[in-house]
Amino acid sequence: MKEEMVKRMIDLAIAIQQIPAPTFHEQERAKYVEGRFVQEGIPSGEVRLDEAGNAWARVAGEGSGRCTVVSAHLDTVFQMNTGLTVVRSAGKVSGAGIGDNALGVAGLFGLLWNLREEGVRLPGDLWLVANVCEEGLGNLDGIRAVVNFFEGREEALRPCAYIALEGIGLGHVYHRGLGVRRRRITVRTAGGHSWIDAGEPSAVHELMRLGARLAGLVEGKGGSTGRSAAQKGDESTPARSTLNIGVISGGWSVNTIAAEAMLELDLRSDRVEALDALSGEVEREVEAGRLRLGSGVTIEVEAIGDRPWGELSKEHPLVRLCEASLRETGVRPQLSTGSTDANLPLSRGLPAVALGLTSGGGAHSMREYVNVGPLGKGMEALTRVVRGVR
Repeated sequence: MKEEMVKRMIDLAIAIQQIPAPTFHEQERAKYVEGRFVQEGIPSGEVRLDEAGNAWARVAGEGSGRCTVVSAHLDTVFQMNTGLTVVRSAGKVSGAGIGDNALGVAGLFGLLWNLREEGVRLPGDLWLVANVCEEGLGNLDGIRAVVNFFEGREEALRPCAYIALEGIGLGHVYHRGLGVRRRRITVRTAGGHSWIDAGEPSAVHELMRLGARLAGLVEGKGGSTGRSAAQKGDESTPARSTLNIGVISGGWSVNTIAAEAMLELDLRSDRVEALDALSGEVEREVEAGRLRLGSGVTIEVEAIGDRPWGELSKEHPLVRLCEASLRETGVRPQLSTGSTDANLPLSRGLPAVALGLTSGGGAHSMREYVNVGPLGKGMEALTRVVRGVR
């Protein structure tokens, strides 16, 4: 990709990043992308917003080949009032959500520019989709709507590949999807006055005790990384499992014994059996809490999201194509497991991968950044993949 195109992509990524897009609130960003598709000369009849909120554009192929879907999620983990200041420095752009996933969305346009610059007409249609609901509790509803749309068509009109773009992660070929389970745990008590009713159970206190026990279920820094306790000593099936308490809330005032408190729990593993084991440990800890606390305290567990698991063999032509395309642009490929939009098609046995466009770091934090230099290689590799997929 030419240097001027890289600059255009960065400028576009910043413009996208400046539009707040928390999960379930991606409408303005989707409308912006829809408008940009039309500005790029894609006929208005081939551009649309679907009922889920995804922005679609169809670039017609010149033959009867099967189509390819390239997608990038619109939403971010940041709330609507998050500061979106962008800082440019030598070879680096920093800002909340710039890599995850404003640059990924800009990659849809960078791909279009590359194909036009090279005079490429694909044998089948290219569908560019900026989709909603990848982050948080979106539960992959955006990409689910995309896959459902194509599964309702006859076989010849279904995609030969789904390629999900992430701004950060150059070199990674995500061909295995992490299993993810999310639970909300709520503790309720009678509550009361901090002095008059001292000694009565507090929902906050009991939730904190339960949370501490849950955090100890997985070894590693902060109780958030490592192998499931159920996997200890079983070196024949090594698994990486994580447990994260991402949200906690409760209580009414500093001088009130809390009547209600809640936490949201994220469980992940690269093996289904390990995720089942970790989920079982969580359930046992919750049940032990119920028995210990008795009738004066209730503990409820609610499923708030499950990401399906699936994988594409490392020998699959799509995976091999991604590896070759990266090598040809001077990037060392790395076959990886991750939680991306590719999870959904992978869970249905469909050929899918997720690719990162450049290097960077700090995702899901205010120190998020992308490196500008490697972006050209990332886009060249993506273009090679799209040209070569069949």
